[in-house]
Amino acid sequence: MCAYENLFSLIGKSKQEVTERLHQLFHTIFFDEQERFYFETPDGKMGYMLDTGNIDARTEGMSYGMMMAVQMNRKDIFDKLWLFTVTHMLQKSGVYEGYFAWSVNRDGSHRAEGPAPDGEEYFAMALFFAAARWGDGEAPFDYSVQAREILRHCVHQHEIVPGGHPMWDGDNHYIKFVPETPYSDPSYHLPHFYQLFAERANEEDRAFWAQAAKASREYIALSAHPVTGLSPEYAEFDGTPRHMFKKEMDYYSDAYRVVMNIALDHLWMGETESLDTVAENLQKFIYENTEAGVYGSYMLDGTPFPEPAMHPVAITATLAAGSIASDGPYKAAFLQRLWDTPLRKGVRRYYDNCLYFFSFLMLAGEYKIY
Repeated sequence: MCAYENLFSLIGKSKQEVTERLHQLFHTIFFDEQERFYFETPDGKMGYMLDTGNIDARTEGMSYGMMMAVQMNRKDIFDKLWLFTVTHMLQKSGVYEGYFAWSVNRDGSHRAEGPAPDGEEYFAMALFFAAARWGDGEAPFDYSVQAREILRHCVHQHEIVPGGHPMWDGDNHYIKFVPETPYSDPSYHLPHFYQLFAERANEEDRAFWAQAAKASREYIALSAHPVTGLSPEYAEFDGTPRHMFKKEMDYYSDAYRVVMNIALDHLWMGETESLDTVAENLQKFIYENTEAGVYGSYMLDGTPFPEPAMHPVAITATLAAGSIASDGPYKAAFLQRLWDTPLRKGVRRYYDNCLYFFSFLMLAGEYKIY
């Protein structure tokens, strides 16, 4: 069993203080009239998480919202998010049948047709947890059935749909950036999810997911710099950085999630020395080379890139989460930084505050396996 502990106790915060703060964060994201980014359709039957910087709903945010809802025991919100997802994002035909369009407008019309695999893996995990907490209902709320179907497509799309591509490479067991590409995104790698998929997916795929968990732990360590702990936003299958979308820096937006993922893997599945070292090295590099809350972009070796971090609150939050896995000298300092940092406001609040909530949730001892 996991030891779900209040890590904020290291900086003198009581369980009551932490619980109250956690509920305030949830209220802000879902209900505060000025700062929320959860919205409901006019009829109140469906809900969506709005990327406030791009004014769209993304599978990333929808699946994040579902995970937040199941962790906070809000079946009402969970079901509204899932109903929006299956109504407006689930592809019913074509090479992406069974996948989810990664970006849609507020009315559900598609901005893109292709999927983003980080959405599918979060959808599946949130649905399995929903089944465990609340039980399966009638479709589409037969949560565990839906989760297994998502994972079946992720592994077997090339067998199910003519011209389709799986989301995981069948040889190295790495998650791909998108199904058609022979490269990855280190922040997509969630070995703690895959280890649970190895217990809950269709029987014939359980060995695949067990191997994926092992491979992803190795890949996270492979792609991170051995001294700075910095991870690339995108990477080749050999772990070397891949520069895309006219961005030449390595450590940027997606990459902020890697240390948060390491932390949750440590919390749920136990220590992996090579990953814990990544977390410790990253805390050391950022603490010794930046001002609190003032972050830039970097090459993997720590060379600054002349572009400020787009999501500084997310960096603070995920580095604090890293204290779960790190035994370095700065773990308490990053916990204090997060405690002293409010949720981000304004147009870019969506991504920062999602990572803030998940980081705080695990540090509070409330990010649980169901």
